[in-house]
Amino acid sequence: MILHALLVWLLSALALVVAAYLLPSVEIDSFGTAMIAAVLIGLLNATLGFLIRLVAFPITWLLPGLMYLICDAIMIYIVSRFVRGFSVKNFTAAFLCALIVAVVNVLLSYVV
Repeated sequence: MILHALLVWLLSALALVVAAYLLPSVEIDSFGTAMIAAVLIGLLNATLGFLIRLVAFPITWLLPGLMYLICDAIMIYIVSRFVRGFSVKNFTAAFLCALIVAVVNVLLSYVV
């Protein structure tokens, strides 16, 4: 259980690094910064993300994939404002980052 959580955390941090590499409007100073950002994004998704999805339930019911990406983008954008060394220029960049992170996480989970 703990090993699985650590693996998910590392894969999420790696996905953030890949997104920063692919998107010029997303910057991460180091892998350690990516790990901190991944933890905070996960915590925000578990708390604030749940509340956002609850409030936006009718939209989530109609467009589930899009709404999850929008919620993830909001969490990425918020975390980028608080973590030094992790910068996202605007919401569009955060949305693209969320999309890349989702795709990379799926691909890495199949590999692992």
